[in-house]
Amino acid sequence: MDVFSAVVTLFLIMDPLGNIPLFLSVLKVVPPDRRRVVLLREIVLAYLVLILFLLLGRYVLQFLRLEQETIGIAGGIVLFLIALRMVFPGEGALSVDSLEGEPFLVPLAVPLLAGPSTLAAILLLQRSAPSQTVPLLFAITIAWALSAGILLSSTLFYRVLRERGLIAIERLMGMLLVMVAVQMLLNGVKAFLAR
Repeated sequence: MDVFSAVVTLFLIMDPLGNIPLFLSVLKVVPPDRRRVVLLREIVLAYLVLILFLLLGRYVLQFLRLEQETIGIAGGIVLFLIALRMVFPGEGALSVDSLEGEPFLVPLAVPLLAGPSTLAAILLLQRSAPSQTVPLLFAITIAWALSAGILLSSTLFYRVLRERGLIAIERLMGMLLVMVAVQMLLNGVKAFLAR
């Protein structure tokens, strides 16, 4: 497994720049002196969820008896749909207006940072290289740390890039993710046809 490509894939899926407006919107109900503490807590909880899924994901796959080709094709389709949603965002993503009080685990840690797409990508990466748990842990940690750094600096990024700049960057990240998804899908189909 190429650690760099795993880091890039996970970082693109975590989409910290695209999540900045949502994070700021959720945190606006939290008192200003608690925001940093809450944000740090949520980022750490997201990391724990990612690591837990890394450690237990293989057993879920074994229980379901899924083959690598299946994971590759399904992962490519899921990533493609996620990338399309990044490039062409629609209405009704996550409604933060109905949230009250200080967030705990939901919605900041899960699903915004450690969402189903990130967990599916971890499963796919783990299944493609079963003996490479340590490099995958390293890749998850780097992608999470980069995302955490961006989210901890979210007010600065929002001030500099504004909403339009963040949208443009998210769409660019979505285009890159489309290419990764198509390659993943092609690899799965190629492996299936080579059987």
